[in-house]
Amino acid sequence: MGMDADRLEALVDLLDRTYVTSGKLPHMQLLLSRDEVPLMSIVRGEARAKGDPLRDDALYRIASMTKPVTSVAFMMLMEQGRVALDTPVTDVIPEFADLRVGRANRARPKRAMQMIDLLRHTSGLTYGLQRQTPIDARYRKLGLDEFQQKRTSDQFIADLATLPLEFSPGERWNYSVSTDVLGVVVERLTGLDLETVFRDRIFGPLGMADTGFLLPADKVDRMTDAWRLGADGVRTVGDHGARSGWRRERFLSGGGGLVSCAADYHRFARMLLRGGELDGVRLLQPQAIEQMRSNRLPGGGDLSTMSSGMFSEADYQGVGFGLGFAMGLAGGEYYWGGVFSTYFWIDPVERLIGIFMTQLLPSSAYPVRAQLRQGVADAIVEKRRS
Repeated sequence: MGMDADRLEALVDLLDRTYVTSGKLPHMQLLLSRDEVPLMSIVRGEARAKGDPLRDDALYRIASMTKPVTSVAFMMLMEQGRVALDTPVTDVIPEFADLRVGRANRARPKRAMQMIDLLRHTSGLTYGLQRQTPIDARYRKLGLDEFQQKRTSDQFIADLATLPLEFSPGERWNYSVSTDVLGVVVERLTGLDLETVFRDRIFGPLGMADTGFLLPADKVDRMTDAWRLGADGVRTVGDHGARSGWRRERFLSGGGGLVSCAADYHRFARMLLRGGELDGVRLLQPQAIEQMRSNRLPGGGDLSTMSSGMFSEADYQGVGFGLGFAMGLAGGEYYWGGVFSTYFWIDPVERLIGIFMTQLLPSSAYPVRAQLRQGVADAIVEKRRS
């Protein structure tokens, strides 16, 4: 497959020794493929605090790796002519008609928020976990940053509409609840809840049988624990797999609510790599995938020039943002991750897909993602041609 097996093995040993054996990460699963052929499927560590070994069919809270799925659902509706990138968000979410900008909550936005702003995080919305401004503090006060919200979609939008934007849409890039709002857009356009849309239009057709918002009772034994790293550097279990909060009904977060496994997400990534089709099932046309993985930041800038300087799961320099994920402006790889340190990337030139699963919050604790991608890139001995 044009890869140096010794270098890949050395990479796995390095990650295992540095993160799992040392106790920094509870476990890791790495699925790597080239030309859609699996090169390795590695599992290391313990799935639960009581010592259960990690299984290759383990289930994980993939958090923000939900965002590309929601973005694909929206793009499918766009191809059907139901909505467009420049459609004002208020056409579908009229609750946003009176949004204001800034902490004084007086100024009106310079232009209307559009659907493209939700896809690329230029909406002016934010996350409560930013801990940067008085506005994101109000998100926390309302609990809009919580994983286990009991709000309905309409209640989520109603509460969000009471808060001002950080900036006028299109002015800057700020990682936010934009994709959660996009999920509500999908619900309202289809008249279906997001679980049904995903199951019937994406997961079912792609054969992703283990992905969804709710953890079924018959799959509880496959769910890993999720750990949280404290300020003192000590790991504690934040969500037990055996009694996970993902077993209970809650807000269907298009920005971060899914449970999945490495094999399922690999199928989703293969569909993206193949231009919207997998095993004879087409979800999107190649042009739509090309739009998604192209930099859509205003003026063609990167995140170092467009970012508001707040929390991000991307390395700013030389990184663009498309319709659902980030991409390297030099190499063309596109990728994203979740707050529990899950991660995926796709290199359309080298035909590589990497899926990395673990469960440690926050994702910024260790540079494992950068080491992983660099290690795989260093193992390429035969270049592909796009």
